[in-house]
Amino acid sequence: MEPGDIWNSTYGPGPEAPGSSTPGLVTMAHGFLRLVQPNPLPTELINFGQPQSGFNREDIHELLLYELGFLICAAIGVLFIILVPLVGCCFCCCRC
Repeated sequence: MEPGDIWNSTYGPGPEAPGSSTPGLVTMAHGFLRLVQPNPLPTELINFGQPQSGFNREDIHELLLYELGFLICAAIGVLFIILVPLVGCCFCCCRC
């Protein structure tokens, strides 16, 4: 593995699926990530060389749009974590 030039780095089109013994799972994981996060990272909001002066409303709105897929997955996960034990408890206790 050869170290690259940090200051003049070049980036490819995106993450490539690595060679694996389970290409179906790799394809499924990359498909899920592309479904959840289709938008590119808004790099203009991140200023590495300058101090952050804070975010305005448009910046927060753009970041929320960028993270929308992850927010929806988190909300579904929280509902799943809360509702499955609750429904199981109702079936066990009430025997409907």
